[in-house]
Amino acid sequence: MQTATNLSPPSDIIRALQNILVYSQAIMPDLETPYSPVKFPSTNRSTIEPELKGQSISAIIAERRQQLDAVVGEILGLETVMEGIKKLHQQLVDQKDRIIQSLDLHKRFGSALWRLPTEVLSHIFVFCLPEVKYLSPASKLAPMLLTRICRRWREVAVGMPSLWCMLRTVEVDHGDWQRQAFCYDSWLKRSRGRPLSLALKCVANDTTDLRSLLQPYINQISSLSIYFSREADQPHLFLNDLPELQELTIITLHGPAISHISQCISQLPFTLISLKFIWLLFDIKLLSSFTPVWAHLTHVKITVDQPNAFHHLLQLGPNLSSLTIQIPYGSYQTQAFEPITHTKLQSLRITLTDGPDMRRQLPDLLDALSLPSLRALEVWRTRRWAHKQFKAFLERSKCPLKSLIFGTEEMTTDEQRAEYLALIPSLRVDVVVTHSTYIRLGCYTFRDVMMNGFTDLYQLS
Repeated sequence: MQTATNLSPPSDIIRALQNILVYSQAIMPDLETPYSPVKFPSTNRSTIEPELKGQSISAIIAERRQQLDAVVGEILGLETVMEGIKKLHQQLVDQKDRIIQSLDLHKRFGSALWRLPTEVLSHIFVFCLPEVKYLSPASKLAPMLLTRICRRWREVAVGMPSLWCMLRTVEVDHGDWQRQAFCYDSWLKRSRGRPLSLALKCVANDTTDLRSLLQPYINQISSLSIYFSREADQPHLFLNDLPELQELTIITLHGPAISHISQCISQLPFTLISLKFIWLLFDIKLLSSFTPVWAHLTHVKITVDQPNAFHHLLQLGPNLSSLTIQIPYGSYQTQAFEPITHTKLQSLRITLTDGPDMRRQLPDLLDALSLPSLRALEVWRTRRWAHKQFKAFLERSKCPLKSLIFGTEEMTTDEQRAEYLALIPSLRVDVVVTHSTYIRLGCYTFRDVMMNGFTDLYQLS
């Protein structure tokens, strides 16, 4: 039969130890002997023996051994007690942590936030996402941050596919690729088959690793933005077998890269409606190589080498509703354009970047255009505003234009703007005097790369 042992609570033990410590003090024994150096500084045995006749050194040694054994025993006993006290202290610390954890848990149960329905909490989580096009798997930013608050928040966040449908990768670290791949794969799995928007950075030999990572999710990719460095290998690998792709952005300073991927672009699925090229220059021949794609595109951002390529693009893309185009400085030659009417274009942003010998560029472009569906027009960095040609363009197009923004070195007059309003009373006109400054509106200048670097530039695309 076992007897129950009555254990004292820690508080009783602590009080008892405190009382003992108050009245406890180690008593130092008297260790002086006739042989002590205080009495006999000289260690010459022949000098001191006569004075200490009858005193036994062996007896003194035996006594000291007994005293040493006693002190060592007391030290060992005290160390045992101290070890026990240390364990008791750790138990109390652990108990404190558990109490705090339980307290916080029950306080959350009592808060209104904890009682929010999952649907409401999910709605709040959406507003916690950074206001960027693509998300990074950073521990201090949503959605990753939401998974680290508490168990319920993690369950709700992980169970929301909409939080995990946008991803921006960084440059592959080949020495730590397994960890990177695991992180990206865990993120993408949480999308649970939803359409994905991805921004990828391909440098040197990254292409094969990234393609392998994305292979299980190829059928989910609906939006893809890719930056290719000059060292990127096999860039065309990313443009094969993307059956659900709707938006594609390619960013690179590497002109030859387009020759490697042009065939892939021409074979992209009919689901593709948006195509953007940053920093690549296109001529008519290269534009024509994508002919099967242009027919079903509705949004395009591009840089062409000649104004006639701009007109050719309008002919290639009969379904375009939004076009952002840049014609670089020095590319213009005086020429006559065949009149063209594009019935579906609603938004046109054009950067002309003209020089002192190119003052006919804008007038010639306007004289050949009719855009009956145009609602928004932006013209940037033109040296001289073509008032006469623009007014004729409005009269000819009879478009429902709502917004006109143009940046020019020549200020328009109140009378000129009044003439536009007379044609379209609901029109809003914004004029920016550029003074040859860098303007970025849909197209990217050298200044963008210097300020942001390509790491951030493809994020802006």
